[in-house]
Amino acid sequence: MFPDPIFNVDIPFIKDIHWYGVMIAVGVLFCFLTLFYFGKKLGLSTKFVDFVFYNGIVSIALGFFSAAVFQAFYNYLDNPEGGFKLGSGITFIGGLIGGAACFLIIYFIFKKKLDGKLTDILSLVPCCITVAHAFGRLGCLFAGCCHGAYLGEQPVTGGIWMEGTHPEYGYKMWGYFVPTQLYEAIFLFVLFALFVFLLLKFGFRRNLELYLILYGIFRFVIEYFRADDRGQLVGKISPSQFWSILMVVLGAGLWVVMTVWEKKRATTAPTEEISGETEE
Repeated sequence: MFPDPIFNVDIPFIKDIHWYGVMIAVGVLFCFLTLFYFGKKLGLSTKFVDFVFYNGIVSIALGFFSAAVFQAFYNYLDNPEGGFKLGSGITFIGGLIGGAACFLIIYFIFKKKLDGKLTDILSLVPCCITVAHAFGRLGCLFAGCCHGAYLGEQPVTGGIWMEGTHPEYGYKMWGYFVPTQLYEAIFLFVLFALFVFLLLKFGFRRNLELYLILYGIFRFVIEYFRADDRGQLVGKISPSQFWSILMVVLGAGLWVVMTVWEKKRATTAPTEEISGETEE
């Protein structure tokens, strides 16, 4: 919709300001506002929330790099003759994998020095991710990437006028496209509202598992409507669909594991308390 620069700047490494970059920045801002605001409501210690904040900054930075590496790898698989080249786009799930891995590694390095536990923020993290991702998808809408099928140059129901890559020929053009970016942004904002409601109203402890399952299913389905080819990873399944399947499996597995662990913890806690009183 608005792929051209908003204005030009003369800053090292940055020459133009685009709506895509603005939306990414807004998404990151709301991600951390969500962390601090709801972290306080949940009674998390300030020091622990600060640690999550700084850890998040590093993880997001590495996540963007990971997103570029994953996309470069997909491009290489699709066209080995072109070589492995960074800078040819990014993919969200690749960034999510790299960012999550970085976050967990840093957490476990400093675990003993923290006054909070990973389980304290597991249901808050999806709130942060979904709101940031939703604004990011609006950025994709403005930039003309991650779009759906090309519908022609004439007004058509269900389409939106924007610049995008023609799905068949691969060149940039203006026309009507299925706005899959907008559909995903709406879905993510709804997920954000749902997670916040469940967390604050019921103290729901399964937001992370629910996020992995629901977003995995949605992303698998929306890939059939997207027309920006990102290559194939396994058979006719796109890379994002492959990772979406793993997200659903991981989410369901975590749900079972955490449920069993909490039940076991609940049954052993009274015994430990009685044992402790006896020893005293």
